[in-house]
Amino acid sequence: MPEPLLDELMQIALRVAQGAARTLDQYSAAHLKQVGTKSSPTDMVSEADRASEEYIFHELRSSRPEDSVEGEEGASYQGSSGISWVADPLDGTTNFLYSIPAYSVSLAALSNGEPVVGVVTNPVTAETWWAGRGRGAWVNGVRCQVAEGRSQLSTALVATGFGYQAEQRARQASILPRLLPTVRDIRRFGSAALDLCWVACGRYDAYYEAELNAWDWAAGRLICEEAGGEVTLLPGNILLATTPSLSNPLTNLLAGR
Repeated sequence: MPEPLLDELMQIALRVAQGAARTLDQYSAAHLKQVGTKSSPTDMVSEADRASEEYIFHELRSSRPEDSVEGEEGASYQGSSGISWVADPLDGTTNFLYSIPAYSVSLAALSNGEPVVGVVTNPVTAETWWAGRGRGAWVNGVRCQVAEGRSQLSTALVATGFGYQAEQRARQASILPRLLPTVRDIRRFGSAALDLCWVACGRYDAYYEAELNAWDWAAGRLICEEAGGEVTLLPGNILLATTPSLSNPLTNLLAGR
């Protein structure tokens, strides 16, 4: 990709993601008037999600009208430029509604289906992660690097997440009995985008989750890879992000080998 185009996409992604985060700041979970559900009673969506997505969609269409755009809450446009954007306007809606400070805006630009720019921002902590293909990963201007030095399976801190359907949760929970006795511990915070960024900056050693959508992982995947991590899609549609030395043992463990 030409460097000037990558520069442009990066500047737009940072501006739009941080603007969407400021949109979320205008909403208080205690005073939301519209909270609904989607795929199940536990899969919630609020007016804050929709306002953030509306902002993202409008800004992207104004800045690059020929690009495609897809948002989690249904905003969609099919462009002709070869660049597409995927956005999660509020990743961690349940955390937002319960005032748990672990939710984010996630925005990625893709070329030929592969992320080339990714931005994830947490409005509560004022942390913004970003990466450009071949340019490394950064958080608030500090270079990100996965925690390779401490990566052994027995001492690995591993994050995961769960879906919203009962059958889906049962499948995902069936992995825990073989994983939990083998690693240091498990964490579950409820924002896939943040989980990937926390692997990138060394807060976790690995993260896995099944049955995610592109808007959940596109930005975080690029950030993690540019920080020296490995992100792979395993059988069963399990996304695994990890330090290189943990990739094989965790792949085998998650596969039941």
